This record gives sequence, structure tokens and C-alpha cells, in this order.
Amino acid sequence: QVQLVESGGGLVQPGGSLRLSCAASGNIFPINAMGWYRQAPGKQRELVAAIESDGNIMSPDSVKGRFTISRDNAKNTVWLQMNSLKPEDTAAYYCFANIYTDADRMGFTVHWGQGTQVTVSS
Repeated sequence: QVQLVESGGGLVQPGGSLRLSCAASGNIFPINAMGWYRQAPGKQRELVAAIESDGNIMSPDSVKGRFTISRDNAKNTVWLQMNSLKPEDTAAYYCFANIYTDADRMGFTVHWGQGTQVTVSS
């Protein structure tokens, strides 16, 4: 059974910072990509940042220069440092992990965390 446990959300003023963390646990094979999506009320879920096991990073222009993603492959943990937060960053943030389904890494399954709320407001 795979679990992704998130922490670090909360309420912050515009311009402030938050750091999210997500740890994968259970009987798991190596992880391909890990990262974060977010979903605001009435909007589609969107990618915030993802990092592959080789360190390759993907993120939209809306967060580049403000958000930094990092991971520890040995600990199956990913972090998202969010600086210069804006009200439009308010959303539920969901951690994901693409976990290989076998030792030969022929395929993977996407696992999700329970979500953590980030609210940016004065």
C-alpha cells in the first residue's frame, strides 16, 4: 500500500513564503517523477512543478522564479518552496508520484496525496 503524506500548507499574506513537503511510503519500487498539482475552486487542476529522478524539472511560467522544487530520491520525498506568493496561488495543492510498477521500470502508476490547502490573503 502506497501512501503520500503532505504537510506545510496554510494561510500566508501576499509576498510571503510556504514550504510544502510530500513523503511516499510503503512497499514501493523506484519513483519516476514527483511533484505538485493545484486546483482552485471552479478551475481545472494544473501542474505546479514536477521533478524527475534525474533532476529534470518542469513548471509553468506562472511560478518560475518564485517556486522551487527539490527531492531526495533516497527518502522518496519532494519539497516545494513557494516564495513571493500571490492571491492567485490560493488553491488545494496535491502531491503526486509516478511509481514504477516493476523492477524493470516498464510502466508506472500515478499516486496522489490527500491535498493541502494554501491560502494567500491579507
